[in-house]
Amino acid sequence: MFHKSELQSGVNLYTRQTAQFKTVSVAIKFTAPLTEENAAARTVLANVLEDSSANYPTRTKLRQALEELYGAVYYTDTSKRGNEHIFTIYAESVNEEYLRNPEVPVFEQLLTLVTESLFKPNLKDGVFDEAVVEREKQTVIDRIGSIYNDKTRYANKGMLELIRSGKPASLSASGTEKAVSAITKESLKATYDKMLSEDTIDIYILGDVDTDQLTGRAQTVFPFTKGTRKSVPVTSSTTSEEVPTAKHIREKQDMKQGKLNMAFSTPVGFRHPDYPKMQMLNGVLGGFAHSKLFINVREKESLAYYCSSSYSSHYGLLYIMSGIDAEQEEKTAALIDQQIEALRNGDISDLEIRQTLALLSNSIRSSFDSAKGQIEIYDQYKLLDENFSSDKLIEKWERVTKEDIQEMAKLLTKEITYLLSGREAMVHE
Repeated sequence: MFHKSELQSGVNLYTRQTAQFKTVSVAIKFTAPLTEENAAARTVLANVLEDSSANYPTRTKLRQALEELYGAVYYTDTSKRGNEHIFTIYAESVNEEYLRNPEVPVFEQLLTLVTESLFKPNLKDGVFDEAVVEREKQTVIDRIGSIYNDKTRYANKGMLELIRSGKPASLSASGTEKAVSAITKESLKATYDKMLSEDTIDIYILGDVDTDQLTGRAQTVFPFTKGTRKSVPVTSSTTSEEVPTAKHIREKQDMKQGKLNMAFSTPVGFRHPDYPKMQMLNGVLGGFAHSKLFINVREKESLAYYCSSSYSSHYGLLYIMSGIDAEQEEKTAALIDQQIEALRNGDISDLEIRQTLALLSNSIRSSFDSAKGQIEIYDQYKLLDENFSSDKLIEKWERVTKEDIQEMAKLLTKEITYLLSGREAMVHE
C-alpha cells in the first residue's frame, strides 16, 4: 500500500507510486488533542490558510494560480477521530505526463504552492490579517449554527450531549460558537505556531511519480522544525463510567417530522479484536437497505420515513436514527427494540449475512477508486495495521458467523431513547 519514511520524530511521509490515476495527490494531516478551543481555533485557521498566502495575498490570486495549474485542487478541512482533532491540507493536480506539454512540472508547482501557503502564510505585522480572521470566524460560526436547521444532525448532537456531555463523542470538529468568537488574530497565530511545532504530522503523496526521489527531498520540501511531538494518547471512551438505567427524553421544537434516536454503548471499539464483528452487526441491523430496521420498521410497518443504524467505533457507540410521526413514538421504539432482541436471539438469516458482507466489501473497495479515498482509508486503518489492505479486512468480515453477531448484540447496552419533535415539552423518565 503506502511506503512509510520517518522524516523526524512525529513526522512521517507515506508514499504510494501508482498509475491508477491521472492525477498526483498530496495530503498533510496534523493531529492534536480534541478540545472545544482547539477545534474552534484550528477550524478557523484551516479557512484562513485556504484563503490566501504571502505569495497570493487574496483569495482571487490563489484561485487564479490553481487555475493556471490546469485546474489544480487545494483545500483544507478539519475532522475528529476519537480524542484527536485532525487538520488536513489536501491538494491534487493532473500528472503532467497526460498534458500536451509534459515538460510543465505541474505537481512540483502545486507542491510549492501548498508548502508556501503552509510555511509562508498571509501575515501582517507578524500576525494574521484581522479582516480575514474575522470573516472566517463568521463562516465557521454560520456553519456551527446551521446544524439547528438540519434536524437529523441536531437530534443526534442533542442525544450525544445528554449521554456524553463534554466528552470527545459530543464535541464538534468545528468547536463552539463561543470558542470561535473568542479567537483573535494573535491567538490564531499562536495556534498556527503550536500546530507546526507540536502536532504529529502525516504526509501522503500518491500518484505515478518518483516516490524515491520525493522521499529523498522531503526534508527540504517539508521543512518542519524539530519539536516535541507527542501522539495523542488513546483513551478508551467506549462506555460511560457507569451506564445508568436508559434515559427516555423528549425535546420539543417547532417541527413536523419527529426524530426518534437511540444510542447503545458497546465495549467493542475500533482497536478491539471484535471490531469487524460489530461492523457486520451494524450492517445486518440497520446499515443498508436489506437490514432489519429498514425492512421491518420502514417497509413492512411503514412507521418511519427512514430508519437506520451507524456504528461509531471510536466512541463505542451504536446509533439508531429514524424519522417518524411523533404519535408513533412508542410503537416505533418497541419495534426497534424487537430488532435488537432478534439479533440477541440469533434470528439472523444467511442471506442477511451474505448481503451485508457483499455491501461492506463493495463499500471499502469502491473507496479505493479515488486517490483521496485511498489516503483516508489507509490513514484510519494504519492505526491497526501499517500493511493494511481492503482484502485483509474483507477476510475478517468473511469469518464472522451468525453466532458472532448474536454475541455482539448481547454486548449492546441501551443508554437513551431521544425524541425531537413538536410533541410536548422535555420529559425525563
